[in-house]
Amino acid sequence: MDFLTVDSVETAREKLLAGVKDWFSTRETLPLDKIGGRYLAEDIYAQEDVPSFRRSTMDGYAVVAGDTTAAGESVPVYLDIKGEIEMGLPAAFAIRSGECAEIPTGGMLPDGADAVIMAEYAEPFGEAGVAFYNSAAVGENVVQAGEDARAGDLLLRRGIRVRPQDAGALAAAGITDVPVLKKPRLTIISTGDELIPPGGKPAQGQVRDVNTRALTRLAENNGFDVVEASVLPDDEVVIQNAALAALQKCDVVCVSGGSSQGGKDLTRKIFDRVAKPGVFTHGLALKPGKPTILGCDDASRTLLIGLPGHPVSAMMVFELLLSWLLREIAGNRGSPAVPARLSRNVASSPGRLTCWPVALEWDGNGYTATPVFGKSGLITTLTRADGYFAADRGAEGCKAGQTVLVHQF
Repeated sequence: MDFLTVDSVETAREKLLAGVKDWFSTRETLPLDKIGGRYLAEDIYAQEDVPSFRRSTMDGYAVVAGDTTAAGESVPVYLDIKGEIEMGLPAAFAIRSGECAEIPTGGMLPDGADAVIMAEYAEPFGEAGVAFYNSAAVGENVVQAGEDARAGDLLLRRGIRVRPQDAGALAAAGITDVPVLKKPRLTIISTGDELIPPGGKPAQGQVRDVNTRALTRLAENNGFDVVEASVLPDDEVVIQNAALAALQKCDVVCVSGGSSQGGKDLTRKIFDRVAKPGVFTHGLALKPGKPTILGCDDASRTLLIGLPGHPVSAMMVFELLLSWLLREIAGNRGSPAVPARLSRNVASSPGRLTCWPVALEWDGNGYTATPVFGKSGLITTLTRADGYFAADRGAEGCKAGQTVLVHQF
């Protein structure tokens, strides 16, 4: 029997970057309403001040702040009302000391005004006056021109995944065409004679397919475009034909199952047959996830990955390699890991990076990480976890009370 000659996760990542980085760096420009969740391909700078004029943050009165210094509940200050500011239009007049202007939230401050007093602290007085029962400091209840962003300011950094607030900032700056990384197209092929659809009733020896749905959601959540997902029997010709077809339309072919050394583990043979140069990694110094296969096809510029059939192993490897690869190419720093105190001792596998799923709990002073024990074939191992931490290859284990860095799912 041939035993796997494994790579460390770090070595596998280096090989991935060296081999396929250029294949995943294609850019495209999309309209603002199509960029949600996409990686920005370059830094975005504001081209103008945002906002371009001084705006009121309250319904009230635009005033000269110095006129209101003595105002109080028992001794109001009286100002003449010059006019009313209309929403969405330039201020048609200026005010001077002794005058004020009625102004709505978002309205443009007239020249001469430097503060706004809320309507709640004012009341009409006489035919053309207003009594103020509260003072205002310079700039109070006012958004200054350029306070959100100045022309030339860095608005958004390359590599971020566009969030709703990022799209809002682009809209405010008038940026409607946005350069983003193109989504890598991915095909998922789950293999196994024992697999049936989720809606089916398993006979003895059968199980419902988990990996196709779980990996599809994981891939989409991490910026991939899943163009096809299928479940196939352990038939070498069927799997090979599916892999060949996927090479022609995808950037990544992901085969789940058939990656170890059993009699029906066909993935390596198929990858070497359909792709050139073929497999460059077979086995990772990782738990869970040792029987992982990486390969590529230069002609079609396609990455091939064989994932373990166990759901926990498959999802952990996808996260550690494919999700990491896309973030790395995009220049995305990822979410910061959360420091947490380990609730109990855990063992690790010498010579392998060991990833432990954990549940996080806040105790008022910090997070506690409680290991979630379960076999890699049990999907509920991950449903009970908030994230994972990794014990180094040289570690013999981690002790209760030790601080670990938890990467959240």
